[in-house]
Amino acid sequence: MRTRESEEMYLETIFLLKGKKPCVRSIDVVEELGYAKSSVSRGVNLLVKKGYITMDRVSGDIEFTETGRVKARNIYDRHKVLTKALEKIGADSNTAEENACRIEHVISDGLFDIIKKYVGED
Repeated sequence: MRTRESEEMYLETIFLLKGKKPCVRSIDVVEELGYAKSSVSRGVNLLVKKGYITMDRVSGDIEFTETGRVKARNIYDRHKVLTKALEKIGADSNTAEENACRIEHVISDGLFDIIKKYVGED
């Protein structure tokens, strides 16, 4: 997995987990993604270094910085729009979901804007 894709997967996962529960910790990300604890620890630490999240040293609670929240929401929005577009052209929901998850990390902004207009999300 490329660095950008990995980073975006962590941000999106934390974003979705925060919608389900008030406190999110690295172990929650491990359980959600099925990744090794060491991989998630490394990924979370990189997100802290990049200024996308903060992590409480005592509780382990993860919080977004404003920059991180905006980036995570944008990634999730891309996922939703791409899923909708794939369903619109005939993919079943599982296929659309799986493929949107991969496409969202590599699609150009220009092509995404075209797809966004196509599904009426502009």
